[in-house]
Amino acid sequence: MDGAIKGALFERGLLSENQARAGAELAARVVADGFETVRVLFADQHGILRGKTITARTLGSALAAGLSVPSTLILKDTAHRTVFDVWKNGLTLDGVSLSGAGDLLLVPDPGTFTPLPWSPHSAVILCDLAYRSGQRVSVSSRGVLRRAMDGLARTGHDAVMGLEVEFQVFSVSDDGLAHDQATMPPAALTTRNTTQGWAFLTETRYGAVEPLMDELRRAAEAMGLAPRSMEIEMGPSQFEFTFDASDPMVQADRFVLFRMMVKEICQRQGLHASFMPKPRVANAVANGWHIHQSLVSRETGHNVFTPGEDGTPTLEAGAWIAGLLDHAPATCLLTNPTINGYKRFSAFQLAPNRVQWGTDNRGAMLRALFQPGDPAARIENRVADTAANPYYALAGQILSGLDGLNRGATPPPPTLTPYAEDQTHLPATLEAAVHAFEASPLYAQTLGEDFVRYLAHLKRAEWARYLSTVSEWEQAEYFNLF
Repeated sequence: MDGAIKGALFERGLLSENQARAGAELAARVVADGFETVRVLFADQHGILRGKTITARTLGSALAAGLSVPSTLILKDTAHRTVFDVWKNGLTLDGVSLSGAGDLLLVPDPGTFTPLPWSPHSAVILCDLAYRSGQRVSVSSRGVLRRAMDGLARTGHDAVMGLEVEFQVFSVSDDGLAHDQATMPPAALTTRNTTQGWAFLTETRYGAVEPLMDELRRAAEAMGLAPRSMEIEMGPSQFEFTFDASDPMVQADRFVLFRMMVKEICQRQGLHASFMPKPRVANAVANGWHIHQSLVSRETGHNVFTPGEDGTPTLEAGAWIAGLLDHAPATCLLTNPTINGYKRFSAFQLAPNRVQWGTDNRGAMLRALFQPGDPAARIENRVADTAANPYYALAGQILSGLDGLNRGATPPPPTLTPYAEDQTHLPATLEAAVHAFEASPLYAQTLGEDFVRYLAHLKRAEWARYLSTVSEWEQAEYFNLF
């Protein structure tokens, strides 16, 4: 252990020897390189980065012993409201009492240290979560994905994922900082477009926003996020970035860092970046996240989805497709975790609303890209949206596909009519997705009953708050009539 940080995290088995050694090197380098602050963050249950900013000289202490944060951070809904009763005796998770809002530990992963190009005196480091006893928190985002990846590895395979993210950038006409706008959640910003839209992949549209796209690209490259393309999407003010294929943990880390980077750079320019699935803005279109996925043999390093000369899906590809289809309704709570996300599911809009697969069919939930002999053969799941917690979403893909693989499942024939009425519908609301998630034995078996109860409780609280709010539709429909 010479040259390694010897502290509580290593002694409790929360850091490997290699991580402890890397932590010691990092702690020395951060100060020498002139960093002033480090943002010590974890992706919460919604995929939102939370944590503390510390002075660079104290990073060694955080790497050795962790950093305390209130346990209420994992008990909040999307309005930042604590929706579990922390003052009630008997509130537990993983057999550990959370009553009284005690502390959890952030466990920094030295390998995720990332300088921030727009804030060159600062950097971010991503963390896992543990209880003060050293027991890991089962709902911790990175831990959930890691368990899914480990289960797949035991079959002799690793997943390769592709990242394709849509979002909007608007200019801000009202910053929402008036005293009466400081509600919970805060008042939505008032915005204007940055592009008029409806000019998909049109060069002049890209030229109009090239300075912004360049700044986002350069920051993504400097952070090691490996962007591949920057595109003008269909809708007004809508853009898309794609990234190099990589392993699921790398992609999930990239997703949360990219989302943070885009929002913070835009905010500094008086702009508002939104990854909301379907913004309530005139003429706005929905934002999707298409998850490209394939399997690589650990023994040969080859893509086991690559078909032969006839283009027929391999047994592994077919089984993976069948698993994704079988568990699609339950997995929607992981890929589409907000009330708003289900308003994106609409026919003939290149977003799926049925459970099916097709060969290079952009209306299908699963778009199979299987060219004979193609080493990049893959499945594109088009169901997810950009408000997803990427760790939970990718874990859901792996666990669903793995179940199909373990069963040797066979998919139905591919569809040519992805919006046909005789095909199984995806959940139409968040409430329906919660029911499907709870009814499925897959996630209780693989991630634990505590995880199922925990996530269902969070989302039911969100749904109940939505139902209790008088909408503009209700006001227009009934106020004058009755």
